[in-house]
Amino acid sequence: MQLADVEELIESNLEDATATVTHARDEHDDDHLAATVVSPAFEGQPLVQQHQQVYDALDDHMTTDIHALELSTYTPEEYEEYEG
Repeated sequence: MQLADVEELIESNLEDATATVTHARDEHDDDHLAATVVSPAFEGQPLVQQHQQVYDALDDHMTTDIHALELSTYTPEEYEEYEG
């Protein structure tokens, strides 16, 4: 699965999300990915629920195309602080 396809799935299924997906290990390890996802949908949600929202957005791809996904999730405000 292409990185852009994973980003598109997350962004189209999670409210106002911005996703950046990379290879977690190296560019030849296609099923171990890392994603940074920023969405207002994470507001007031515990980390586990934030991650579950991303897994839900990816649906069956989490069991068929993606073996592992390292997640970093932020609200827009948290990401602004993180980047600042």
